[in-house]
Amino acid sequence: MECSTPDEPTGPANLAVSTAPDQTPSAGEVLVSVAAAGVNRADLMQRAGHYPPPPGASQVLGLEVSGTVLATGPGVEGFVAGDAVCALLDGGGYADQVVVPAGQVLPLPAGVDLAAAAALPEAACTAWSNLVDVGRVSDGAWVVVHGGSGGVGSLAIQIATALGAHVVATAGGPERADRCRALGAEVVVDHRTESFVEAVRAASGGHGADVVLDVVGAAYLAENVRALATGGRLVVIGMQKGRRGELDLGALLTKRASVAGTTLRARPAAEKAAIVAAVREHVWPMIADGRVRPVVHAQLPLDRAAQAHALLDSGEVFGKLLLVP
Repeated sequence: MECSTPDEPTGPANLAVSTAPDQTPSAGEVLVSVAAAGVNRADLMQRAGHYPPPPGASQVLGLEVSGTVLATGPGVEGFVAGDAVCALLDGGGYADQVVVPAGQVLPLPAGVDLAAAAALPEAACTAWSNLVDVGRVSDGAWVVVHGGSGGVGSLAIQIATALGAHVVATAGGPERADRCRALGAEVVVDHRTESFVEAVRAASGGHGADVVLDVVGAAYLAENVRALATGGRLVVIGMQKGRRGELDLGALLTKRASVAGTTLRARPAAEKAAIVAAVREHVWPMIADGRVRPVVHAQLPLDRAAQAHALLDSGEVFGKLLLVP
């Protein structure tokens, strides 16, 4: 069973579940029986025709799963049939089976339910790689996390806090703001009514943001640069509100700041494996001792993928939606 994108861009109502043949892992691959699949905005973009999978990747939606190892291909070490795992995918997660490169598979973290673990791989790898590898977050840094109520944002708040950073998050409305505070954000800005630039300046004593993790894109570009501290890093990981904006290079130069844009899905397998290894080394202990936890809004059956996409698009979701075959 699998849920694929149609040949043409479509709305969520036209997602269809079909029967798929059993798969066999090749050398270096792991075959996983899917317990749950995470739903991401990238899935909505792919469905709409704006985010095609990388060459050779499955056309089936889904960038992360949890489940049980069914079999391993030649050369795989560290995983055997029966292991509980979660995995970062190039695609193919909306299914009851998926083949994954072994370097993108993670053991089930301690204390996490098997289905809930599907909320972790994509968000943890995105948050860690961008906060640490690109943003160079360190103890005492001031970090702005836009979209703190989202799948990546809710995990980024927790990871940055666990690293000793001061987190200023943005969210829509007082209830979502309160939930971001519960995850560790020191300051939460209601983006509907407040300025995150003024909030981070006030909270940091005029210092500004050492790192801004942005999913919004063009609409926030100028304000993000204004919010940066001297030497600050703006890391753009999404374009929810536009892909083209005007950048004040003078402001950037004056602050000796930088702007970086990254994606995860299109990276070479070796880079993904390195990020997954770093997450296993650094984030999994945070989960084991309770500093970080998956945030799951709801679980829906795979045959209700259309409803899941509509719900995510509505802006009502806090954390991650999961699909269960």
